[in-house]
Amino acid sequence: MLNRLAMPILGMPRAAKRIVVLGVDASLCVLTVWLAYYLRLGEWVTFFDDSMWQPWSAALASLAFALPLFIVHGLYRAIFRYSGLFALMTVCKAVAIYGVLYATVFTAIGVTGVPRTIGLIQPILLLLLVGASRLMARFWLGGLYQRQLQVASLPKVLIYGAGNAGRQLAGAMSNSHEMRVVGFLDDDDRLHGHVLNAQPIYSPEDLPDLVRTLGINTVLLAIPSASRQRRNEIITRIQAAHVQVRTLPSVSEIAQGRVSLSDLRELDIDDLLGREPVSPNHILLGKNITGKVVLVTGAGGSIGGELCRQILALQPIRLVMVELSEYALYQISEELQARLKDAAGVELVPLLASVRDEERMREIMLSWRPDTVYHAAAYKHVPLVEHNPVEGIRNNTLGTLITARAATEAGVSDFVLISTDKAVRPTNIMGASKRLAEMVLQAMAAEGPRTRLSMVRFGNVLGSSGSVVPKFRQQIRDGGPITLTHLDITRYFMSIPEAAQLVIQAGAMARGGEVFVLDMGEPVRIYDLALRMIELSGLTVRDEHHPEGDIEIEVSGLRPGEKLYEELLIGNDPKPTQHPRIMQAKEEFLTWECLQVELGRLDESLSRQDIEAIRDVLAKLVSGYRCGDPMVAAA
Repeated sequence: MLNRLAMPILGMPRAAKRIVVLGVDASLCVLTVWLAYYLRLGEWVTFFDDSMWQPWSAALASLAFALPLFIVHGLYRAIFRYSGLFALMTVCKAVAIYGVLYATVFTAIGVTGVPRTIGLIQPILLLLLVGASRLMARFWLGGLYQRQLQVASLPKVLIYGAGNAGRQLAGAMSNSHEMRVVGFLDDDDRLHGHVLNAQPIYSPEDLPDLVRTLGINTVLLAIPSASRQRRNEIITRIQAAHVQVRTLPSVSEIAQGRVSLSDLRELDIDDLLGREPVSPNHILLGKNITGKVVLVTGAGGSIGGELCRQILALQPIRLVMVELSEYALYQISEELQARLKDAAGVELVPLLASVRDEERMREIMLSWRPDTVYHAAAYKHVPLVEHNPVEGIRNNTLGTLITARAATEAGVSDFVLISTDKAVRPTNIMGASKRLAEMVLQAMAAEGPRTRLSMVRFGNVLGSSGSVVPKFRQQIRDGGPITLTHLDITRYFMSIPEAAQLVIQAGAMARGGEVFVLDMGEPVRIYDLALRMIELSGLTVRDEHHPEGDIEIEVSGLRPGEKLYEELLIGNDPKPTQHPRIMQAKEEFLTWECLQVELGRLDESLSRQDIEAIRDVLAKLVSGYRCGDPMVAAA
């Protein structure tokens, strides 16, 4: 109630506030005279009666002395909500002078009908009450005013969606110290002009005007049940207003209970892919996992880690995680241990090992006897592998050979290689090493082992380590510039969870030797992706046409071995499978007898660190391989 009373006072003009305070002081002058009479006589008196006491004369004198003195001493120029020691000293000084004058008149000289002690008691009471009024104003109005200022300075946001999620989010944000909700946006025109949670509901068409008039800088998407295509349409509409966009997770990601401010997150770029992920085939998902022993190499990486998460949810008997990096293995192991309560009965086995260590891999396979192996261990960063070709080939190609051999010797039922679109007509060592790893499995599968050997090829995954999305996001946070290798560079993108799900389903369809290719949708121009990320952060691009913009985009030129456009198929005749997002490529390969000889030559060249000889072997074995000249890559 006190806060509600204070709000009109804080909103009054300065002159009106001074009049109010003057009235308060005048009331205190009269009140203290009345109290002084009570303290002197021991009974309450009235100001106008026929008795011998005449308090009205003492009250008039108090007003006549006090108010001019207070005005002269600047008591009404002070801002009471900021009153401090200096202001209190000024009050004491003014009341002291007042007390001398008042005591002189009523105590030293004397006035008929007014007890002399009134001249001493009343100034003391007036000092106490005037001082107390200033302190009360400071603590009552000052804190509230500061909170008002803090609230007014908070970023103003609109919530897109006036449904349950929007209402709950607004309620959770009512006491937020991060942002202030000033309204809702909703597509339902029946709601426009109405009020929800004391906030107006606007049409999304009004957003550009609201940005100007209300100072909106963020829109919060509270539409967790909307399809990805619908979200993409909404985001495109918001993008033109140059505001930051944050979102609630999808319905499947929101825990039971009320929506909270902590559920808000930055807009994931997979929200912008514009296509719905196909619901997984649960028979395919569980076929090679449920009730079995599963091993994942590269378990601490982006794809390997997500494979582990999804495998754990599919209730294997045991999940063996093989990883070279101790820290990466620790992270994924701790995360999965925390999830074990939802996957009771699953045994987690974290193992430090290199896929290049033949003896160690054979020991792991024979000791733990996995039914299914997902081989995700690889060096994947094109420039790094280009500068370290020997290590890249040893890890990506020979590591695959060693792991696949150990798996077949141990009688593993299914072995799935995680491959890449960079294996198609590669212009870099990384891509060539992965295509050669595919050829190793194709050749081994043709020999008819008991193990079903297959591979799954796809493009970039959003949010993986080293990918452009987290890199661009960090560069935007740092104020730019965003670094781009070429204005026309394009890439395929897929979310990590969707890619991992499709890998598991593709592996379950294998009969041996297949190269599965994931449908990545339409390729994305990286420059357009950078533009969209800037605009959805509420910022603008700085270039020669817009020198006042926020973030600059710098083009550094293609790196060694980098291609402008990635491909998913070497041939042109992919076959459909029982899953609409998984195709089967028809790729040529060498027989194991021929390939074994060439791999021996490659191993010798690697031992000698003979880069030219290494490139010659790769050029002979890998169809379309051209060494990493950026200009060739752009052709």
